[in-house]
Amino acid sequence: MPKTYTTIQGDMWDSIAYSQLGDVAYTDKLMNLNPQYREYYTFPAGIVLHLPDAAEQPSAALPPWRQVAG
Repeated sequence: MPKTYTTIQGDMWDSIAYSQLGDVAYTDKLMNLNPQYREYYTFPAGIVLHLPDAAEQPSAALPPWRQVAG
């Protein structure tokens, strides 16, 4: 059964990745599993997100939204 998380008012992608998966490096995987909510920066309460399997190693690269164009 897939693991889920229900947002509370003020949650953000990286804070959810850290609190639920232990590392902000999971942010990209979390966003990829929930593309229908990509328009949110700060979540309202009550959105159910699917969580990636924490056994999958997060990407070492920065997620696209954190990369700085050089």
